[in-house]
Formats: sequence, C-alpha cells, structure tokens
Amino acid sequence: MLKKLFGFDAAVNSVRTEIIAGITTFLTMAYILAVNPSIFSALADQGMLTNAVFTATALAGIIGTLIMAVWAKKPFGLAPGMGLNAFFVFTVCLGMGYSWQFALTAILIEGIVFILLSVFKVRELIVDSIPNGMKAAISVGIGLYIAFIGLKSAGIIVASESTFVTLFDLTDRAGLLALIGIFVTGLLVVLNVKGGILWGILATTLLGIPMGVTHFAGVTSAPPSIAPIFFQFQWDQILTWDMLIVVCTFLFIDMFDTIGTVVGVSMKAGMIDENGKIDKIGRILMADAVATTAGSCLGASTTTTYIESAAGVGEGGRTGLTAFVIACCFALALFFSPLFLAIPSAATGPALVIVGVMMCSSITKVEWNNYSEAIPAFFTMLLMPLCYSISEGIMIGVIVYVLMNAFSGKANRSKISVTMWVLAALFVLRYALNGLRAAGLF
Repeated sequence: MLKKLFGFDAAVNSVRTEIIAGITTFLTMAYILAVNPSIFSALADQGMLTNAVFTATALAGIIGTLIMAVWAKKPFGLAPGMGLNAFFVFTVCLGMGYSWQFALTAILIEGIVFILLSVFKVRELIVDSIPNGMKAAISVGIGLYIAFIGLKSAGIIVASESTFVTLFDLTDRAGLLALIGIFVTGLLVVLNVKGGILWGILATTLLGIPMGVTHFAGVTSAPPSIAPIFFQFQWDQILTWDMLIVVCTFLFIDMFDTIGTVVGVSMKAGMIDENGKIDKIGRILMADAVATTAGSCLGASTTTTYIESAAGVGEGGRTGLTAFVIACCFALALFFSPLFLAIPSAATGPALVIVGVMMCSSITKVEWNNYSEAIPAFFTMLLMPLCYSISEGIMIGVIVYVLMNAFSGKANRSKISVTMWVLAALFVLRYALNGLRAAGLF
C-alpha cells in the first residue's frame, strides 16, 4: 500500500525514518506560517486579512505537498515561497500600485504557464541541460544559502551599516540560544543519533523557555476562514504590459528557485544518476506547477518547493511518505498553530546551518582544475547567499558558464547546449529589461 501510494520501499528505508524526516522538514519550514501572514499584513487594510492568509498558507502547503507525495513520490515540502511573497506585497501592490487581486491573477497565469511548460517538458529540458559541475555547484550554493538563512533567522548574523553583516551582540539571548542549538544539533549529528536534527530543534526550543526566548501562547485555535481572499481574481488588466512583466518575473524566480532546490536536494539524496538525470523530474515539476495554480485560487502567493526539504533528506527521507508527513503536519498546524509557532527561529536556524554543511559535500564534484567549469560554479555558489536568491545565483552562473566557454576555444564552445545558449540570452534580456524599467525608460 505504502509503495503504491508513496513509492516507499521497506527494504531500503523504514517508516520511522520517513516520519522523522517529514517532521524535521516541517519544523524547519514552519516559519512560513508566521512570516507569510506578517508580510501580508501590509495589505490588511485593502482586504487581504492576515488570519485568512495564515489559513491559505497552510492549505497551499497541504495541497502542494500531497501532490508531491502521491504524484511525484518524492520527499519535498511545498508552501508559499519567501521572496516571491515580498515581491507580491512590496513591488506589485505597494510599489506598482496594483491590487492584491491583480497579483493573485498574475500568479494564476504563471501557474498555468508552468503547467504547460511541464506538459511539454520544457522545464525538464532545462534541468537536464545544466552541466553536472553546475548541478554540484547549485547543491553547494543552496547549502551556503540555507546556512546563511539559518544564521540570519536565528539572530547570529545581523545587519551592519559599515560591513553589511556582522556577528550578534553577545548579550542577545536569542543569538546565544542559537549558538547552543548549533552545538547541540551538531553534536547529535556527529554522534549519529537517529533524528539528530529534529531532537536538536526540540531541545533548543525547550532550552529557550528558561532563557526567555521560547514563548507559549496557547495550544489550539480554530482555523480562520479564507472566504475574504478565496478565488479573488481581477481580469480587466490581464492584457496589460505590467501584467506581462509581473507574470514573467514570478515565472523566472519561481522556475529557477524550484529547479535549484530540486537539483540541490536530489543530489544530496542521491537521486541523480551518473548521467545527471533526476528520477521523475517531470512529475516533480508538474507537482510544483499545479500547487502554484491551486494556491492562487486559495489566496496564497506563489507555492514552491522548499530548500528546507534538505533537512528531511538529511534525516534519511527518500520517498513520498516524507512529503505526506509534512502535509499532515501542515494540517495539524491549522488547529495547533499557537504550539507550532512557539518554536523560535533560534531553534530552527541551527538545523538549517547543519543541513547547509551536509549539502556542501558535492563540492568535490566540481572540476576545480578546469577554470571554464570552476569559475561559473564559483559564481553560482557565491551569489546565492550574497544575493539571497537561488534563482539569481543560477542565472548569473549560466551566463558566466556560456560566456566563459564561448570565448575560450572551439572545444569548450561545443560543450554549450542549445538550451544553455537560450537560457543565457533570456537571462541577459531579463536583466536588461529590469535596468530599462528602473531607469524609467518604459
């Protein structure tokens, strides 16, 4: 039964391992249930109610992850994505002056385009065209990126006017708790404790109670209604230039965030064969596309595959059973939101740091003595955390790869596939259009 539904094989893994992996992934991505409503609170006076956003966020996570569990049978969690939600609120609505209904319409169109691209295997073609060295670099870059997210969310790395970022003030209790959490979680992993990352999160949460960082505000609550934001679309401007720009921006960011996440986590899980092919990549991308479309109907921003899925993979999750557990946790969170949201970022941040370490193992698969491979890989890895974006790291990496190999001799030019040429051209065009728009030229 489990094999048919989720691709689970008892000869390879155990149900307990998959359950622990699912809970671990959920705990590392549960912050979206608090962060997403907080970001959308800027639109509350326009009718996008914060409580409704909370429910829509959880429901989008349930639907998207269930599709991934049953259709793709892979251990990935989905939910409305960070970065894309900020673009929705602060650029489209508050910056460009459009309604949140306009933005939801753009996401619906983007989701439909994604489905079409998946049906015609365009996204699969893009993934397969990325060289193996770049795939390894993407995995390492995501590791550095999620480690940086963990350090930042935990309060260990803070903003600085003179150096952009710096270490926290040692008097900050949240930062101290996070340092303890990194030590505890790291030690559990070193000692090969089963479920070490999950136990690290729970132990750090409990340690946060006497330190005054963990605060419990109750246990249960009824899920708020999504009626105010359900199926709220605006059709009168779907043929405008701004709609095209918004849809394309959502499309680019979501596509390459998803591709980067799938490639990176799949490499960590050993789901990439010797030819660089990812098992069931078409179904994975289709699940993501359908989740985005369904999420827009619920009133949620773009739903995407989460890099925090690497936490569950690090605990041994390999099949759709892990994703099913994640979906169940989202369902529970609808009714136990005060309890789930009591887990502080100082407890989940250390888990992301340790997972980041785990994901850097593929760095040896980059040909560092071949600079036509090494330089693009380096830019890919470096720019993901510095730009705070998986997609930007991939885009710049592809452009540098094509340019570096195109101008370094005939033998290297032959390594560039047609798809890579097209991608590089599209990325350059995207940056050019963004520059022209910022300059007010159109």
